[in-house]
Amino acid sequence: MSKMLWTGLGLIAPLQARVRGAVPAGVSGISIDTRSLEPGDLFFAIKGDRSDGHDYVAAAFERGAAAAVVDEAHADADALKGLGTLYIVRDVLKSMEGLARAARERTRAAVIAVTGSVGKTSTKEALRCVLSATGATHASEKSFNNHWGVPLTLARLPEDANFAVFEIGMNHAGEIAALVELVRPHVAIVTNVAPVHLEHFENVEAIARAKAEIFSGLVEGGVAIVNRDIDTFPLLEQAAKDSRAAHVLTFGEKLAADAHLLVYDPQETCARVVTRILGEEFLFTLGALGKHLALNSLAVLLAARSVGLDARKASEALKNFSPPQGRGAREKLRLDALVEASEFLLIDESYNANPASMAAAIDLLGAAPVSGEGRRIAALGDMLELGSTGPDLHAQLAAPLEKNRIDLVFAAGPLSRRLYDALPREKRGGWAPEAMGLEPSLSSALRPGDALMIKGSNGSKMHALTAALRQRFAAPPQNFEA
Repeated sequence: MSKMLWTGLGLIAPLQARVRGAVPAGVSGISIDTRSLEPGDLFFAIKGDRSDGHDYVAAAFERGAAAAVVDEAHADADALKGLGTLYIVRDVLKSMEGLARAARERTRAAVIAVTGSVGKTSTKEALRCVLSATGATHASEKSFNNHWGVPLTLARLPEDANFAVFEIGMNHAGEIAALVELVRPHVAIVTNVAPVHLEHFENVEAIARAKAEIFSGLVEGGVAIVNRDIDTFPLLEQAAKDSRAAHVLTFGEKLAADAHLLVYDPQETCARVVTRILGEEFLFTLGALGKHLALNSLAVLLAARSVGLDARKASEALKNFSPPQGRGAREKLRLDALVEASEFLLIDESYNANPASMAAAIDLLGAAPVSGEGRRIAALGDMLELGSTGPDLHAQLAAPLEKNRIDLVFAAGPLSRRLYDALPREKRGGWAPEAMGLEPSLSSALRPGDALMIKGSNGSKMHALTAALRQRFAAPPQNFEA
C-alpha cells in the first residue's frame, strides 16, 4: 500500500460508522469512482444524479479497495455480502463530510479557497504551481468544487501537507457558505463576478453576494483577496470587512490595488508581466497567455505572500504554469501530417463559457499569431444558464469579435444562432444545431497559418469538436502549451 492517509480505526469516529469485517490497517486514498480507484483506497458509495455508488462496490473491491463506505439501507443486500470490509453509515455523503471535517481539524497546512465567476480553476492551478515550489501542496482535482467535490478533496488532504488549495463553486445562493464552513480557509480569493447562472439569480449583485459567502468561512485573522476592477467590488469589500478577515487585499489594473498590473506583454507562448505588489515593483514571466490570467496571477502572489512566502520569489514559479485542459491550452496541428508548412494553431477553451470568459477568450484569439494567409477563427457554442438574457448576451458577442478583428466565426446551438445572425455575412463560417455538426465545414475551411479558438459551455459539448479536430489532424512531434 502507498503512504497511509487514514488508519482503519481512525476512520470509525469521523464516519460515525459501524464496521463489518476486519478493520484494515489503513487506507492510502479516497475514491468515489471505480474507474480511477487505486489499490488501498477507501471507496465511498455516493448516490449521484445518474448512478448509485452501491452498484459499484463489487467493482471497487475487484480493483483493490481496502474498504467501502455504504449506507444502512444497502448494508444487508446480498450483493454486498462477503466482498470485503464495510463501514456502514446512515448517509454516505454526510459521512464523507465528517471525514472532511476531521481532515481539516488535524491539518497544519495553510489553507486557501478560491471562487469566482471566471478563473477559479486556472487560479487554483496557478496556486498549486507556486506553492508546490516551496512545500507539499494538496489541491482540488479538475473542477472538484461542489457539494461532493469539496469534501472529497478535504478527505484526501494528507496530514503532512504544507499548503492546501480548494476551488469552491456554486449555482445557488447558500452553497458556498456551506462548503467554506468545511474548508475554513486562512485566505479566500474572489477572482471575478460576472453574469453567470442568471437563471438562478435576480442580477449580478445577487451573484456577488453569493460569491462573498466565501469570506464567512475565513478563520479568525484570515486574509480576503478581491478583484478591485469589477463593478461589484464595493459589495465584496464590505462583505470581507464584515467577516473575520484581519486584512482585505485587492488586485487589478486600478492604481489603488494592492497588487497592481503595470504591464502585460504577450509573447508567442508566454507573457511578461510587470506588477507592483504592496509597493514592490518587479517583472515575472507567466507561462500562459491572457490578460485575465495575468490579473489572477496577482491574486495568487498576494495569497502566497499571505501564507508567508516572498511574492517576488514566488513569481518565479509562474513561468512553469500552463492552463488546464480546455482553458486556453495551445497546440499546433497539421492539415497534412507530412508538411510542416500546413500547421495551424488550436486554442482549446472548450471547458466552459459565460459572457466574461467568452470575451476574455475572444481577446486571446485577437492577439494570437497567424502566418501567411492565416486567419483568426472562432468556433463558439452556447453559453448556458443565462435565463431570459441568454439570446441578447449571445448577440452582444458580435462586438468583441469585431473589435478583435476575428475573420471567421462558426457557431453551434440555438442561442449562438442569435450571435451568428448578428455577424456581417463575410464573417459567417457556418452554423449547426450541435457542436459536431460544425466539424465538416470547419475542417474544410481551415488553412495553414490559421489560429482557431473553440469555446462553449460544457453542455454545448464543444470539447467533442476539439477532440474530433485533434483526431482528424496530426500533431507535429513537439507540441507546445501556453
